[in-house]
Amino acid sequence: MLLEKSLEEAPVVNRNGYWYFIHPITDGVPELPPELLREVAYRIVRALDSTDFDKIVCVEAMGIHLGALLSDMLDRPLVIVRKREYGLDGEVEITQEKGYGVEKLYLNGVSEGDRVVVVDDVISTGGTLVGLINALDDVGAEIEDVVVVVARGGLDRVREETGVDVKYLVRVEVSEDGVSVVESRYR
Repeated sequence: MLLEKSLEEAPVVNRNGYWYFIHPITDGVPELPPELLREVAYRIVRALDSTDFDKIVCVEAMGIHLGALLSDMLDRPLVIVRKREYGLDGEVEITQEKGYGVEKLYLNGVSEGDRVVVVDDVISTGGTLVGLINALDDVGAEIEDVVVVVARGGLDRVREETGVDVKYLVRVEVSEDGVSVVESRYR
């Protein structure tokens, strides 16, 4: 599959003792081939328990291309969790705890009773998803599924802190030697 091959060929860089992989799905560089994006989108659809939901929720910035394609494929509205506050009625501030610090995100466009699917590019610590899932719970949304493309870590944290099992297309390990795909799903 293209996703696995492209991850195993992805360059890695060290930032402050942490090995990051650089990949078109998770970083937007280098270029994102349409066949890779298509494969990932179809695999996400296969991961869903149902396509009977109201909205797709993704996180700025690297969830947008995935969410937009899925929105078009499934004919569902797209809600983008933004890094900027807009001050709209009903806006919910989300605390995003990442491996390198704490940031704020802002949720708009989700109401009580909305059935949502959350899609993101990668999970490393689980901090973004924990904050987002808690915010969706706070507004009374029903979370139908949470799917990420790449799982690097954080799955247990999300389950323990929210009770939600995150689905993923691939699970990887990253070291100075590169990216190793240790599990593939929804092929």
